[in-house]
Amino acid sequence: MAKNLGTLEETVLLIVAVLESDAYGYTVSEEYHKNIGQRISISAIHTVLKRLEKKGYIHSEMGGATKERGGRKKRIFKVTKLGFTTLESIQEARMKLWGMMPKYNVS
Repeated sequence: MAKNLGTLEETVLLIVAVLESDAYGYTVSEEYHKNIGQRISISAIHTVLKRLEKKGYIHSEMGGATKERGGRKKRIFKVTKLGFTTLESIQEARMKLWGMMPKYNVS
């Protein structure tokens, strides 16, 4: 399993994987809100994305300029091989734990 990968980092990494080639600050923030139900600032998202890139879980490249962005380019993020294997390891560990969860009769 990945070392030094916090819950927020894990969630953002998973969102970048889900978004494929459309992962940039704004779309990651919106997807986070849509799926987690909480708002997170674009600056906080960028901080996490920079950390993930520094750790080698994602890489980025500059996308093309668009009229919607006033001619500015956006930085697009993609998951690396290390990122994908890390996500798979996390999923396996969590599924193992969920499989060990006792069945509770909650009524």
